Amino acid sequence: MGDETTRAAIEAVWRLESTRLIAALVRIVRDVGLAEDVAQDAIVAALAQWPASGIPDNPGAWLMTTAKRRAVDAFRARAKHDAAAAELVAGLTTREIARAYLAPEATIAQRVSRAKRTLADAGAAIEEPSGPERAARLETVLGVVYLLFNEGYSATEGDDWMRPALCDEAVRLGRILTALVPDDPEVHGLAALMELQSSRLAARAGPDGEPILLDAQDRRRWDAARIRRGLDALARADALLAEVGPGAEAGPYALQAAIAAEHARAASVDDTDWDRVAELYERLGRRTGSPVAELNRAVALGRAQGPAAGLALLDQLDDVPALRGYHLVPSVRGDLYERQGRRAEAAAEFERAAAMTANERERQLLLRRADAARGTASGG
Repeated sequence: MGDETTRAAIEAVWRLESTRLIAALVRIVRDVGLAEDVAQDAIVAALAQWPASGIPDNPGAWLMTTAKRRAVDAFRARAKHDAAAAELVAGLTTREIARAYLAPEATIAQRVSRAKRTLADAGAAIEEPSGPERAARLETVLGVVYLLFNEGYSATEGDDWMRPALCDEAVRLGRILTALVPDDPEVHGLAALMELQSSRLAARAGPDGEPILLDAQDRRRWDAARIRRGLDALARADALLAEVGPGAEAGPYALQAAIAAEHARAASVDDTDWDRVAELYERLGRRTGSPVAELNRAVALGRAQGPAAGLALLDQLDDVPALRGYHLVPSVRGDLYERQGRRAEAAAEFERAAAMTANERERQLLLRRADAARGTASGG
């Protein structure tokens, strides 16, 4: 074989073997980042050696053996250089984690500190649990991955509305989880949700990073490959759920993925089946008890049945403690007021939402919406 032919063959082997290789390495080294690193080292070694020696009879086994050797070297290096414990969780600040859980920052800080002390005192090892503990641990892992994705999709604070690198990292982890836990519907549900949501990233911001809301997005810029992968993952989640038996209910991630699929299948906002979206959010709210699901249902009802229906549900959420100080509540109310023609009230709600958010891009967007509504209200 020539060098170019060998390289093409190696790339084909990598496409076929990489997911399986990384999943197997994660089980061995208990560290996703390290598993990916040593897998990459193995393919680099293949690119260096196979053009001269030829492609082995079992290239997957060759890559695994080489990766294991690299892992041993890495463990030896770690033993010599103990790293300081990380101050962040998945690279997120306490404030960002608190926003995701609608909890006070001080409360989350205390929980993180207690968890670190508990792990340190117990000398906890990274090992795969079994039985009920495994199910509970998996639920936590899925929650952390989704938290990471959400912070990338809608940043809590700073000058950027999105942090796409966090979304890509979460999507990558989701794909690995589907290989590690192939028979869990919620694992595929989460993967589907993140693939579908991330398909919109390129259309959610303008050339200068300014936010573009769903109504104004150019859907031709949505990533068709991610939509296809997302719909495939959702179909897999549904099939696994059907195997459980009649009456089995979809989990929170699969339900959210089904909502994202409705948007992905629609040619425009007006073509979206908003009644179906509202019904899915109602099921999600019953399943999780999340007030954010009800807030989103208010948006869907406003689209399906008119803004008055959305406002009626929103009024029921006024006294929910977890939503106090949550900027999306006045933002949604402002949108519904605007669609009713109540421009001055809409402007006031957009300004209130702007004062609540710590994200500069979102704050500027809300202030622009307030100015636009106020201009219309005054006849300007």
